[in-house]
Amino acid sequence: MTLSIPALPPNMQINAAPPTEPDRLRQIAKEFEAAILTELLQAAGADKTASTFGGGVGEDQFASFLLRAQAERIAERGGIGLAELALRAMMDAPAKDRPA
Repeated sequence: MTLSIPALPPNMQINAAPPTEPDRLRQIAKEFEAAILTELLQAAGADKTASTFGGGVGEDQFASFLLRAQAERIAERGGIGLAELALRAMMDAPAKDRPA
């Protein structure tokens, strides 16, 4: 009997090569877009619980985590284009002005 070990997801690779500069900047741009989307979703009221079948205090306390996770998924799937604009701006900036 042979055992097969499933491969780790890319973000959990043990001996993965360090990310390249464009990959690192792309990740920063996606995180920036997710932060902006979180604020936009919150302003739109996406973190408000329904009064009829709401989860009460517990749901209210963890709504911000759900909102952030939703914003991250939106950004990962293309978002609203803000990450691409931020990435272009960072790539065009001189190396000394790029995020560390």
